[in-house]
Amino acid sequence: MTDRYAVLGHPIGHSKSPLIHSLFARATGQDIAYTAIEAPLDGFADTVRRFRAEGGRGVNVSLPFKLQAFQMATESGERARLAGAANCLKFDGERILADNFDGVGLVNDLQRNLACPLAGKRVLLLGAGGATRGALLPIAAERPALLAVANRTPDKAHALRHDFAAHTPLQTGGYETLTGQAFDVVINATSTGLSQDALPLPDGLFAPGALAYEMVYGKGLTPFLRQAQAAGVSRVADGVGMLVEQAAEAFLWWRGVRPDTRAVLEQLTVPLV
Repeated sequence: MTDRYAVLGHPIGHSKSPLIHSLFARATGQDIAYTAIEAPLDGFADTVRRFRAEGGRGVNVSLPFKLQAFQMATESGERARLAGAANCLKFDGERILADNFDGVGLVNDLQRNLACPLAGKRVLLLGAGGATRGALLPIAAERPALLAVANRTPDKAHALRHDFAAHTPLQTGGYETLTGQAFDVVINATSTGLSQDALPLPDGLFAPGALAYEMVYGKGLTPFLRQAQAAGVSRVADGVGMLVEQAAEAFLWWRGVRPDTRAVLEQLTVPLV
């Protein structure tokens, strides 16, 4: 019998998740049907309950529902608890299990696909929202030499230092505190890739050979990536690999099989121009 899964968001028409999971299912021989569902802004929980009642086995969760997904779960993994958000739910009897694979997907993309090991590197995350919260624990597990968070509102960055104090030391502050520092990996976890706004980044932020990574995907050269190129950075990437890798982690969690991501990445990756 075909098992049903879905991705929920608002809007959701742009989602690549149905394509990704259908390719994973074909490659691994898994009998699943995966659809995209646009949930009303005030009806996420009801949409999840209805899908579950109709036999759904699990859902991926896109914006703006990741906080609600975490709140409706009966059990949550540590990554979801620290992020305060979930991007994946699994239904097991009466239980609704939650996890957050965004950070794991990011780390896997950086290290496996982009050949950028994080151990011993100076890593900077721009932004202090949910995307950064989800990324901190998986990045810290790779033992970077320094893990820093900068945000327009410094207090929001400092709050992360407090919340993650038991797990990893963090350097936090506003963008102005970055003056005089250089980083090997700079990750834009803000929404500027969607708004096309530039960030107030100081000169000299990118170390020689640095990688500039934009979490947004499919937008070409965002203002952040253009800033990086203008600063002499030749290694730039967007978040399509993160998208595919987090999907693979969800597929593994649901099905017990981890698909090979290379063929899917080759199909979805487009030149950054």
